[in-house]
Amino acid sequence: MNVNLLAHPAEEVAPKLLGSVLTCKTPEGTVSIAITETEAYSGTADPASHAYRGRTPRNAVMFGPAGHLYVYRSHGLHWCANIVTGTDGIASAVLIRAGRVVEGEELARKRRGDKVEGPRLARGPGNFCQALGVTAEHDGADVLTGASVRLSAGEPVPAELIRVGARVGVSRAHDWQHRFYLAGDPTVSAYRLSPRAKPSAGA
Repeated sequence: MNVNLLAHPAEEVAPKLLGSVLTCKTPEGTVSIAITETEAYSGTADPASHAYRGRTPRNAVMFGPAGHLYVYRSHGLHWCANIVTGTDGIASAVLIRAGRVVEGEELARKRRGDKVEGPRLARGPGNFCQALGVTAEHDGADVLTGASVRLSAGEPVPAELIRVGARVGVSRAHDWQHRFYLAGDPTVSAYRLSPRAKPSAGA
């Protein structure tokens, strides 16, 4: 995996990340997850993006160079991971929504709970990070050359298996077709419309 793949707008990169593998090494061990679902967030042009109102200490990583991890806390409960894309200085990132554990399933299951079924280990952005072992300490990590978190190419995904749809659970620009996922894959999260969602114009 190289920066050239990521140095484009989020909505172009998001489908290309399907099938890629994100690996996290911690003192507990190593877990690798093949990505099956993503969502694109287009920075200051996107009302649903954390960067919509400009740079802050929280979202600063989104304005940096492509290939870094932007990690944030969702609803004060779960860590969520985004891969920064595009051009340095212009916010753009892809949220990793779901995946299939391909290495370290025992450790992922320990983190998620013994009763969690295999397809649900990394289904949903919070569960993905919990299974992988990604937390606030990985915010800003270089996923192309870093030692703790690494993005690598996986099995190629046939174009006919990629589906496009509205983003999950956001109240603004929820109908933008910026969600990409593998058709029929059991690890993909179910679509959920936010009760606060309103019709919007845009991409």
